Amino acid sequence: MVTFDGRAAGTQPATWEGDERWAELPVLRLPVGRVVVVAAHPDDETLGAGGLLHELAAAGRPADVVVVTDGAASHPGSATLAPDDLVRVRRDEVLRAVAVLSPDSVVTLLDFPDSQVREHREQIAVALAAAIGSQPLAAVVAPWRGDGHRDHRVTGEVCAQIATERGARLLEYPIWMWHWAHPDDPATPWQQMRVLPLGDRGVNRKRRATTEHATQTEPLSDAPQDLAPLHQRFLRHFERATEVFIEETEPPAPPAAEFFDAAYARRDDPWRLGSRWYEERKRDLTMAILPERRYTAGLEIGCSVGLLTARLAERCDQLTATDVAASAVEQAGARVGSDAGVRVLRHDVRTGVPDGSFDLVVLSEVSYYLSRSELTRLADGLHDHLSTDAVVLACHWRHPVAEHTMRGDDAHRVLAEALGMSGVAHYEDADVVIDVWRTRPASVAQREGLVP
Repeated sequence: MVTFDGRAAGTQPATWEGDERWAELPVLRLPVGRVVVVAAHPDDETLGAGGLLHELAAAGRPADVVVVTDGAASHPGSATLAPDDLVRVRRDEVLRAVAVLSPDSVVTLLDFPDSQVREHREQIAVALAAAIGSQPLAAVVAPWRGDGHRDHRVTGEVCAQIATERGARLLEYPIWMWHWAHPDDPATPWQQMRVLPLGDRGVNRKRRATTEHATQTEPLSDAPQDLAPLHQRFLRHFERATEVFIEETEPPAPPAAEFFDAAYARRDDPWRLGSRWYEERKRDLTMAILPERRYTAGLEIGCSVGLLTARLAERCDQLTATDVAASAVEQAGARVGSDAGVRVLRHDVRTGVPDGSFDLVVLSEVSYYLSRSELTRLADGLHDHLSTDAVVLACHWRHPVAEHTMRGDDAHRVLAEALGMSGVAHYEDADVVIDVWRTRPASVAQREGLVP
């Protein structure tokens, strides 16, 4: 039975987190363009989509936020705050919370009566459409229609209609599902669930924003009617390093080998690795950030035409370079053909890691072609092929690309979690992100005795 007593503990967070289906969920493709996040109540936007708000702000595309109700029904019979006073406090809370997550977001408060969304459905539909406006719209983010709470359902239905009329994506976030459902509940929409990985900064910002909703997370007084509406265990559902969204359209499938073969058939160097200054600079950054002067055995996954391969060969006694495309392997092999320490293989890492023990693994512009589960399995498989003191380097484009299953930032977060290794170096600018993880996390200066 669905219950909305947030003071009750509900389903254990560990019950959800221990389910093996989490690893199979695809990564949410971050919307490109104007996004509007709609909340049925003040605090829904933070709990359900606070990480998304932060990620969009960090990408320079702050979302607009629209809150439908005034939140006056959270403390019926309060001994401390009258409904009008509670409305004013919750208004301030949501403004402060959004400012933590996305300082440039415009917040619109519609102030419809809390718990009466169904009764005001037509007026809310008109007000929401007006608040969203006529500007181009990439996505509407709304409470999940299956969340069980009447206000969430009706708000979600109105948003779904607006998204359909505007040709925008609809992303729905669950709130109460975590409380009343469980992983094997038939109502849990695993097939439509997508995850948005959050970095440490996003998790911390969301935690800070949640504390701004103090009327919901802390008691107003010692009186029973003034207890915090949201149980601390319930709140832990929203402290994960991922956010979950429900999207009914199918996620893009990772490109098959034929995609890369066709790209090389059209152009010998389809990504212009040999002519673009961006690519030359990125190779210099990659080589500069490697923490050791030399490596015994390196593995480069996704070598393309071999330009980075040639640079890595200068730092490795032995180097294995792989690519899924036959033309790429041929070109890379010709580029390093005179180097006896280099072998270039046609290999699809979806089938496993090549034989060998490596103290350097490089994934450059390849991880976002894999699904989240494929990338996780690759990272898991690497553990059996790493030497006792090994380095893994990832370098990826940060902008969205139609053929990519996720952004470069998301790929790095998936890798960091799956590898479980210590981060020893990080570089990012507007275009590229580079991370280095190591099994033994001493710094370069520590290894040379310059610092303890």
